[in-house]
Amino acid sequence: MTQTAADRFPTRHVPGPTVRDLPPPPRSTWKVIGPGVIAAGVGLASGEFILYPYIASQVGLVFLWAAAVGLVTQWFLNMEIERYTLATGETALTGFSRFWRHWGLVFAVMTYFANLWPGWASSSATMVTYLFGGGNVTWIAVGMLLAIGLTLTLAPVVYTALERVEFLKVGLVVFFVVVAVFFAISADAWGELPRTVTAPDFPVELGFALMLSALVFAGAGGGQNLVQSNWIRDKGLGMGAYVPRLVSPVTGRKEAAPDVAGFVFEPTEENLRRWRRWWRLANREQLVTFVLISFVTITLMSMLAYSTVYGEPGLANSVDFLAVEGERLQALVGGWFGILFWLIGAFSLFAAAMGIVDYTSRLAADVLATSYLRRASESRIYFFLVWGLVGLGCAILLAGFAQPLLLLVISACVGGLMMFIYAILLLVVNRKVLPEQIRPRGYRVAALVWAVALFGVFSVLTIWQQGGKLIDWLS
Repeated sequence: MTQTAADRFPTRHVPGPTVRDLPPPPRSTWKVIGPGVIAAGVGLASGEFILYPYIASQVGLVFLWAAAVGLVTQWFLNMEIERYTLATGETALTGFSRFWRHWGLVFAVMTYFANLWPGWASSSATMVTYLFGGGNVTWIAVGMLLAIGLTLTLAPVVYTALERVEFLKVGLVVFFVVVAVFFAISADAWGELPRTVTAPDFPVELGFALMLSALVFAGAGGGQNLVQSNWIRDKGLGMGAYVPRLVSPVTGRKEAAPDVAGFVFEPTEENLRRWRRWWRLANREQLVTFVLISFVTITLMSMLAYSTVYGEPGLANSVDFLAVEGERLQALVGGWFGILFWLIGAFSLFAAAMGIVDYTSRLAADVLATSYLRRASESRIYFFLVWGLVGLGCAILLAGFAQPLLLLVISACVGGLMMFIYAILLLVVNRKVLPEQIRPRGYRVAALVWAVALFGVFSVLTIWQQGGKLIDWLS
């Protein structure tokens, strides 16, 4: 009996995929632009606005090499996540669940716990108070969370709404950094920039965990990388074109089908020709959006901080750092520029909060609909998860908690651990079930091995350091 491409897929926990031809790819790269911009948009948050600029304010630009290493590593990781979805229409989590039913649930739970603290919304609310000279951060943040919940659950097609918000965010940030190049970045900063190559450093005096976090989570990290599967599927890339998109259960017409397994194509000459085109387009889209936008933004925002607050004593590695930087920009360039900085920062962190609520709920909804609640609508599951996360965030804020150490420790520990585990699983799944002609090989396999080593070391060191703080806090 002749073996089909679908026969390689384990079917104990998830039904087998359907064999169909790979849809023809578009002629233009512009047709696939979107998922990488969303990834960059969601990732343009604390790292680009606080973490790397804070490092630059303390030690100069000698640590920017870490952003390049982290982003390139994540590019390879994202492309292996996309490889599986382009070839099957399934998310990477569904692929993992084919081998053990509960892999998807493990990652969904870890992502949910890592994002319980609504830090991006409260940070955005804090920047709003800088704009207006005061205000109640808690109630502003609660209002933002409610707006996020309404937007994500009333938009007819969730991906389209999210894509528009993140496109606007990225456009505003790019506009700001272009203006900053002409008005605010000093000649000293441009002179310092080559040192990131000629004199790279690992400034452990700022805290080993801080440096490792900046290295590993430049751009994205944790569960955000996994949701590339969902975003490219909703964009209709590759075999994802056969899968209904996630829509609002209130205003949407179609619903994501919970009981439909993926699709796989036979490696015929025509399908492989189409695959090579899809693969080139997907790699190019991620490289020129996620990697390039993230790196340019990190670099220029770090140069801006170096130009304004380098050597400033007592700077906080938190959103309070942005208050000082904004005031200095007002003094150096003009009041309008400091206001622009805070305005774009507030919107950027708000858009990051929206992306985090979306991808956290999207991952969990996909897992529950695929492996546990097959009779339920994925869109309705997503609806309840979004409002569950919004409700928990509001409760935490209204209870008066200032960033609970427990949640921060969980977030720091599980992010690296997740990436370590799914880097291994991607290597296994893509090498085992995909047709031989499209499996990762050569330097792609080496990149995954490097990711396993990097995130493995990060996980051990972070759990060791943060675990000690947690024990001290509990005692």
